[in-house]
Amino acid sequence: MTKVTPHKFAGVYSVEDNDRTSLCTESLTPGISVYGEKLIDYEGKEFRVWSTRRSKLSAAIRNGLGEMPIQPGSRILYLGAASGTTVSHCSDIVGSSGVVHAVEFSERTARELIHLASSRNNIVPIIDDARHPTRYVSVVTGPIEVVYQDVAQPNQAEILYENLKTFCSFGAWGMLAIKARSIDSTAGLDEIYSNEIATLDRLGLQIEDNIDLSPLEKDHRFIVCRVTEELT
Repeated sequence: MTKVTPHKFAGVYSVEDNDRTSLCTESLTPGISVYGEKLIDYEGKEFRVWSTRRSKLSAAIRNGLGEMPIQPGSRILYLGAASGTTVSHCSDIVGSSGVVHAVEFSERTARELIHLASSRNNIVPIIDDARHPTRYVSVVTGPIEVVYQDVAQPNQAEILYENLKTFCSFGAWGMLAIKARSIDSTAGLDEIYSNEIATLDRLGLQIEDNIDLSPLEKDHRFIVCRVTEELT
């Protein structure tokens, strides 16, 4: 018997289906599967199963995330959107009153992102380099409350900081999936994570959550931080 219940985070749900419990979001575009995920009809609504193997945010929630800044109505800047797997679930969560500005550098990968945005009015695709936020400042409208980052670059903490400084003010949130092997292919994982967290702290960001994504994602940690002072 299938049963869908609200998760502790607004806009996120748990679904029990065939003796298996999964995360899901209520679909903003019923009838459309974005990446082959299962669609579940329940009490007149459609829910999309949220894979923990294909979304670092889903994996973080599964592994005990304590702070979830992305909520209904949130205005998000998403760095490293790729084809839009996690973006689509963020789109479900923020709903029609929120917006996801989705930045992707690869034009080839972004084709799928653009296709996704064609059926979801709350996604704004931006084909540009997340390392240079001033290049897309004119495209991002309104205040940004959350910067979510999932990029394969060596200076991940600095990229998050530069985007927060460009688009956000006091109280805004940063969410960072640290890809350890994109930073250093040989150093110890704990050293890499400690250095990135130390950089965030040095830049004036307050760490609120620090989640190991294993075994769902290898060599990744998920950090939630907040702007608690003026960023300069």
